[in-house]
Amino acid sequence: MKIGVIGAGRLGICFALLLEQAGYDVIVSDIRDVYVSQLNDRRIETNEPEVEELLKKAKNFKATTDNKEVIEECDIIYTLVATPSLDDGSYDVSSVWKVIDDVKQVGGVDGKSFVVGCTTNPGDCKEFQDALSDFGIDVYYNPEFIAQGSIIKDLENADMVLVGGYGHHIPVIEEIYKKIQVKEPSIHFMSTTAAELVKLAVNCYLTTKISYANMVGEVMILSGMEDEIDNVLGAIGADSRVGSKYLKYGYGFGGPCLPRDNRAFAACANKLGMKYNLGETTDNFNNEHAKFLKDYFIKQNKDNLPFCFDYISYKEGTDILTESQQYRLCLDLLDSGCKVYVIEQECVVEQIYDELHTKYPSHITFLYGEEYLPQNVYRIRL
Repeated sequence: MKIGVIGAGRLGICFALLLEQAGYDVIVSDIRDVYVSQLNDRRIETNEPEVEELLKKAKNFKATTDNKEVIEECDIIYTLVATPSLDDGSYDVSSVWKVIDDVKQVGGVDGKSFVVGCTTNPGDCKEFQDALSDFGIDVYYNPEFIAQGSIIKDLENADMVLVGGYGHHIPVIEEIYKKIQVKEPSIHFMSTTAAELVKLAVNCYLTTKISYANMVGEVMILSGMEDEIDNVLGAIGADSRVGSKYLKYGYGFGGPCLPRDNRAFAACANKLGMKYNLGETTDNFNNEHAKFLKDYFIKQNKDNLPFCFDYISYKEGTDILTESQQYRLCLDLLDSGCKVYVIEQECVVEQIYDELHTKYPSHITFLYGEEYLPQNVYRIRL
């Protein structure tokens, strides 16, 4: 059986390579010519662990810039194209519709399955199914719960696999996860719309839990009990009804997934008439928590030393600055007139060097190690 993956970005290439390792013939498509050539030459530069090694070993794998080639040759077509956020927080699924247009233009697609893996809004996959029903194609929703910087590990060890939709390829999709995961997968089947809601709701719950922990921490700091934050949150997390995961005081939630899913959940609730919802509340608190941290560190730095960040990407070791709360704190301190040292990877610094050195020429210094770091700095650590 051949499986296609349309959209070979960070998640798409990881998923495709795990499919190939599991024994499937895999074809991926991507709009970047050079990138596709590199994939076919078994070359890739990425910070994602294990990806380079899996690509080098891949035998039943090829890449193309032509979506129609993937659709023609494959029985199951996974779609992992970009779905950027709109101004109201909902997801723009126009790229998925473009892939559906490609499907319609390819003859002989009866019996194939179209699996949407990118994040969508509740109800989108039902519309995709309505558009493809006359072509004999089943539509599924099968998102992944991963974090950048650990995608392969997260795919192999997912707590839960979510599959929305019903059709004749359900046993195949189930078998895929049995082969990919290192343990027996916990697969939850439901309608596509219910699955789309679950994807957003899970991440909204995590943002709520992170915000709750930070709220508790703020209350304790303002009460003069800063030294006991870990003890208090540890006790709260020891209650099995709460749990200790994501219950730490620190930065707010950030990165390319949690903030966007949280806002999309809020947008969905708003459209249904829920004027007050947790998505909006946690998003607002996250913003206020960033301001709290800036004021807190300035107050703590009584000697007015230069601040020092060990990293500013949203997660240490990644090259992603998308909604990084560390990067936001760095900018907030610079805007307050503070001097800042940043120890980071070159691939991160390259993204922001020109802009920051233009705006803060005498206040920002980038280092690739601690060799030239002054002894008297205030380390930002949470």
